[in-house]
Amino acid sequence: MKTFRDKVAVITGGASGLGRQFANVAAREGMKLVLADVQRDALQTAVDELTAQGASVIAQLCDVRKSEQVQALADAAVAKFGAVHLLFNNAGVGSGGLIWENTEADWEWVMGVNVWGVIHGMRIFTKLMLAAAESDPAFEGHIVNTASMAGLLNAPAMGVYNVSKHAVVSLSETLYQDLQLVGAPIGASVLCPYFVPTGISQSHRNRPEDVRMTTGPTASQLAAQAMTDKAVSSGKVSAEAVAEETFRAVAEGRFYIYSHPEALAGVRERMEHIVAGANPADPYAAAPQLKDLLRAKIKGAKA
Repeated sequence: MKTFRDKVAVITGGASGLGRQFANVAAREGMKLVLADVQRDALQTAVDELTAQGASVIAQLCDVRKSEQVQALADAAVAKFGAVHLLFNNAGVGSGGLIWENTEADWEWVMGVNVWGVIHGMRIFTKLMLAAAESDPAFEGHIVNTASMAGLLNAPAMGVYNVSKHAVVSLSETLYQDLQLVGAPIGASVLCPYFVPTGISQSHRNRPEDVRMTTGPTASQLAAQAMTDKAVSSGKVSAEAVAEETFRAVAEGRFYIYSHPEALAGVRERMEHIVAGANPADPYAAAPQLKDLLRAKIKGAKA
């Protein structure tokens, strides 16, 4: 996708974090914006700020777990702007803890947002883009799915999140291959950020009532939350920088987008173990003190 000006961008999770920064860059590039989120107040604030900057923007409350709400988002975008060129399947939530301690509600919530949200977005918007391409030979589109380095690595006490983000990487790679197979003028990318200061570690604040926690958090969930809060808040790469890099990648047609390329050393080690048939590598091998701290927090909370 070579040009952005006057094109239409749809951003889920657009009221905060990476989504809000995607909106900032898109507005600066002269795009028309459709923002979706479950946070009503934050969504309105984003619209007000972007409108004040001269952007053409509409907003839609949208729980991406629900296909009918994603369809309504697509309908609103087309009704207002006529087409969609750039889609960010960006809405995401996090949950940690020992994998056997996650409840069914934990799985339904995280998989619903992180996986089904991407599925609904790809299924609905790709068809829109393909139809637009049939009627306009000059059409070009792109889809960016937000995964995580947790989609390429498997740290302990992050099972639900790891599984969801591995699924997003697989969905994105398959989307790319399928678009290539049919020769569609639509690109695809997967964004794999590492620890970037956003609100992802506090996503439970927006956890819906139908998947609420019915029991108190376990020791491992408390420990994972504390570790994640610290890692995310201390991240040195800003959400703004990640958004800038993402737009560069889209313009250049790059599929894999990383916020911390140095983290790929762990990915390489993991792949080497897979090819060799060796047991999984220790993701904390380079920082054993973190693993010791996590273990101590779990044991301390249980004591």
